Amino acid sequence: MDKKTLVESAIGFTQGDSLNYISDDIALGPECAGLKIFEAPVLAFGKADDEIYDRYKSPDIIGIHHKSPGEWLPGVKTVISYFLPYTDKVKTSNSKGINWPSNEWLHGRVEGQAFVTALSTYINNLLLSAGYESLVPILDPRFKVGNDKTRYTSNWSERHIAFACGLGTFGLSRGLITDKGKCGRFGSILTNLDLPADGRRYSETYEYCIMCGLCVSQCPVNDLSLEEGKKFNACSTFLDEVARVEKPRYGCGKCQVTVPCESARP
Repeated sequence: MDKKTLVESAIGFTQGDSLNYISDDIALGPECAGLKIFEAPVLAFGKADDEIYDRYKSPDIIGIHHKSPGEWLPGVKTVISYFLPYTDKVKTSNSKGINWPSNEWLHGRVEGQAFVTALSTYINNLLLSAGYESLVPILDPRFKVGNDKTRYTSNWSERHIAFACGLGTFGLSRGLITDKGKCGRFGSILTNLDLPADGRRYSETYEYCIMCGLCVSQCPVNDLSLEEGKKFNACSTFLDEVARVEKPRYGCGKCQVTVPCESARP
């Protein structure tokens, strides 16, 4: 099992699996029937013993509750992180109007996360069937998410894992900017298969963000500022309201569209 096989398998699964398409019976509107959620994934490979995982335990970054790869899977060698970019239709739909997420975006957030689970499970099973140990942290019973309305942290942050593996850097609105932009979803898998690390092409946390401030002007609840970035409280309240109205779906994403980092690295 090598990197090329894993990448090609992930791309093939994404292009062909039915979960990456919205079926007529669950579509929120006729415009969503047959909607393709994601384009081909971008994968990055990192070393499980990277010292950055110790730094993530600092309260200034995530906290002591954030588990290192070895705490999830003893003997782990490689961290596989991937980014699934949304299709143009998902992104374009959410650029129309600032006050409420589009139906396509709501599907991308909820059915899209279901596809992340499916893709991670698929890669995990490939590794297991090849005789390697493998684990998907967010599907493990030990995975936890905390929320105190001012800070959102989990014991395995997909964005921070993507940063560690070299997929991109953070932006003002706290999303991760990749070479394919920041509109999409992240996933990761741990394995004892020893693969070469891709490395990080950056050294600063916000290196890919040009601090243009366009995401600030697009937040429907004014929860962003150039001085403080994302403050979370108003954002959380708004997401709760969307969830109440659109249950079981939710989302927003207005700070991710119609900005220079929507689909590329500025």
